[in-house]
Amino acid sequence: MTAVLTRPFIPTPRTSVENTTRNSPAVAYQRVLHQAVRREFRLLAELTTWAGADDAARTADLTGHADLLTRVVLQHHAAERELLWPALFRSLPAHEHATAREAIGTWTSRAAVLDHSLRDLVTVARQWAVDGTVPARHAFARACTRVAVTVDAHMTAEERELLPLVSRYLPDREWTAVRRAATTSLPGREQMLVLGLALEDASAIDRARVMAGLAPATRTAWRVVGRRNYRAAIVRLRGAPPAG
Repeated sequence: MTAVLTRPFIPTPRTSVENTTRNSPAVAYQRVLHQAVRREFRLLAELTTWAGADDAARTADLTGHADLLTRVVLQHHAAERELLWPALFRSLPAHEHATAREAIGTWTSRAAVLDHSLRDLVTVARQWAVDGTVPARHAFARACTRVAVTVDAHMTAEERELLPLVSRYLPDREWTAVRRAATTSLPGREQMLVLGLALEDASAIDRARVMAGLAPATRTAWRVVGRRNYRAAIVRLRGAPPAG
């Protein structure tokens, strides 16, 4: 039996920059992606409590969303580890090297813990999809909650320890090179969904920064089909339209 949602799950758009970090393209990208990932894992845990444990279609929607978020975070961590932090370190003055080395080392440890939790979540999601039982649904909801807590702690620390260095020292041209070198295994439709998640409750300034960094073809795809498809996907997932 499909659960009926009795209240909407609509994030509130932010209208101003929430801290004093310079609003560079790199910082804007990190901030909106972090915000989206935090939000979506929290919502997944809540939405799961409303789902019928044996509703195969609903289970597929929720576990599929968890799988997408997991792949996004794992790829994001790989890009940070292999591209962003090396570019940042090359751009730092000598007196910041020790601070950055320590912060990146701590980030690496936290990221490894989070990546392990994400892989565990995918395993629990598959078990629910196969079993269709209430205990399996509860296990998935608990795993989403654990990941949401870990994600928030990890990203809050990154924003406190590393984004100020990115803001002060990473030239925009270096960020452009990082962005161009980064790869993704996500198909086009999923890339549009992730873009929608990132833009949904971003501040106007951050949204403009992210859109400006996209290829013209990507911006056109978002306007022509991406926005519409994103709205439909969110209504299906949450039972309510996105914020913007």
